[in-house]
Amino acid sequence: MNFISKISLFSIICLVFSFTSSSPNQTILGKWKTIDDETKKPSSIIEIYEVNGKVHGKLIELLQEGRDENSLCTECSGKRKNQKILGMEILWDLKKESDKEWEDGEILDPNNGKTYSCQVELESNDKLKVRGYIGFSLMGRTQYWYRVK
Repeated sequence: MNFISKISLFSIICLVFSFTSSSPNQTILGKWKTIDDETKKPSSIIEIYEVNGKVHGKLIELLQEGRDENSLCTECSGKRKNQKILGMEILWDLKKESDKEWEDGEILDPNNGKTYSCQVELESNDKLKVRGYIGFSLMGRTQYWYRVK
């Protein structure tokens, strides 16, 4: 193998390695810490998982003062009415739109019992932008969730 071939082979290997290392397997799956909009303190831990190609999330830990494992969703309606918030699925049916975006899902705010349309975007490997809205995504609220390590 001549010098030019060795350089070309080395360049190709470096190029392939740079693509695989610069775009790690970015995923929203895992555990995320939510932050309370008013107090700016950690509120809960949400575990995000996949079911049949769609993303779902359940509340697995309550961090807010005044809430414990027996707290109920008194403002919820339907099957969630007066159910324990701990273990409750609060995020469902998100579809992958791109490597960093999931859309067309729904999210429940257990504080007020309301359900909103939802989209999420992975801003970095450890920061998730979660947007709940009614009708159009311009009319809604955004939260940032942080990966639990």
